[in-house]
Amino acid sequence: MRKVTRTLTLDCDANTVWSMFFDDAFIRGVHLDGMEFRELEILKKTDTTRSLRAVPKMDAPAAVAKLLGDRFGYEERATLDREKNEWRFSMIPNALGDKLRTEGVTRLEALGDDRVRRRDEVTFDCKVFGLGGLIEGTAEKQLKTSWEKEEAFVRRWLAKKD
Repeated sequence: MRKVTRTLTLDCDANTVWSMFFDDAFIRGVHLDGMEFRELEILKKTDTTRSLRAVPKMDAPAAVAKLLGDRFGYEERATLDREKNEWRFSMIPNALGDKLRTEGVTRLEALGDDRVRRRDEVTFDCKVFGLGGLIEGTAEKQLKTSWEKEEAFVRRWLAKKD
């Protein structure tokens, strides 16, 4: 099992961040343009939940790529608790079934009127004999690359909103 975290500060309030998580243009933009996913479909949204089907571009070692296949993707299921300022999510992969688990939480902390600290925590757990560590390491690398691209997109999005 592997846990990955990041912390960043954004020049906006919590409501602005959460509204982005439910804005169709933002969701499509951050995934397709920002993180360069191959496919994205918004499956369901309510005031506090969201489900997506996503197919990211993969940069994986040959053994991992072969195991996951060229159409690897996942369904993300997420729930927002506005009182706690927490976004909890899980990703259900289209390969490896119950052998691959990814889940996480995003928390926001107010730093004044128009600033928040965002902390993301993601846990990967892969139960594939002989390859679990390699798959978890690949997932961590992919996530960190995606986070860099996502942060750049979020900052551009927020700058446009001013």
